[in-house]
Amino acid sequence: MYPDFIQKLKNLSSGSAWWAFWFILPAFAGTLIFIIIPIFVSFGLGFVEWDLVSPPEFVGTRNYAELFSEEIFYRVLWNTLYYAFVTAVFSIVIPLVLAYALDRKIKGAAFYKSAYFLPYVTPMIVIAIVWTWIFDPNYGILNWLLGIGDSIKWLYDEKFAMPALIIVSVWKNIGYNMIIFLAGLQAIPDSVNEASELDGATGAKRFFLVTLPLLTPTLFFVSIMTVISSFQVFDLIYLMTEGGPGNSTMIMVYWLFKQAFEYFNIGKASAIAYILFIIILVLTLIQWKTRKKWVLNE
Repeated sequence: MYPDFIQKLKNLSSGSAWWAFWFILPAFAGTLIFIIIPIFVSFGLGFVEWDLVSPPEFVGTRNYAELFSEEIFYRVLWNTLYYAFVTAVFSIVIPLVLAYALDRKIKGAAFYKSAYFLPYVTPMIVIAIVWTWIFDPNYGILNWLLGIGDSIKWLYDEKFAMPALIIVSVWKNIGYNMIIFLAGLQAIPDSVNEASELDGATGAKRFFLVTLPLLTPTLFFVSIMTVISSFQVFDLIYLMTEGGPGNSTMIMVYWLFKQAFEYFNIGKASAIAYILFIIILVLTLIQWKTRKKWVLNE
């Protein structure tokens, strides 16, 4: 074992392998300094009380105990799960339908692809400003189109603030997931579609019995990435509602931000970060473990 390891080191120190090492060194150093080391440092900070000014004080699991004893924690947790679940569902279903429609080579498909993808590459600050005006109860176009006057105050109403944010989030991310689904659809051989037509599978029957099963690997990838990104939303909350009104849109990442950079409670912020990490890890593992039951070729 050890002679083989030494031989590999010798091989690494000569020829192209040595040059490869130097080429990957900047990326590895950046990953180590800005990702790996902060992960372990943040884990340690979860067990201290620190305000960035006074020296850190070890408090054990007190930060976690305080979080689980606070009523706002469960409100924020519910908001996060609600936002992530609803956003993920619509951010998967709508792009899938759009991709299937565009894959049928409709007229103007290139224009529709660009139009749907444009919001994804638009800066969030621009989107937030535009949609804030759209949702404005007095001057916004949405209430005018619905013909309801100022009866729904959207971002200023606890019942409608979160649905409004979900609408914006789904609208922004439709294009990216649509392109991924479209690539998956175009990877399905034409012979499969032709054979299904000969067998009498057309329309919805063809989609659910032939297309969708072949698309499950793509669907699996999109579902995992969408769920993870839904739990990590920050800029949308920060720019449009700041967690209000009445904490109705306060989610984990924004609450973490407030604890760290407004209240300077670094220990509690780190504890929130790791609770969120565990939630995302558990959900991802569940998706990964159950993939064999529905993902084709797994």
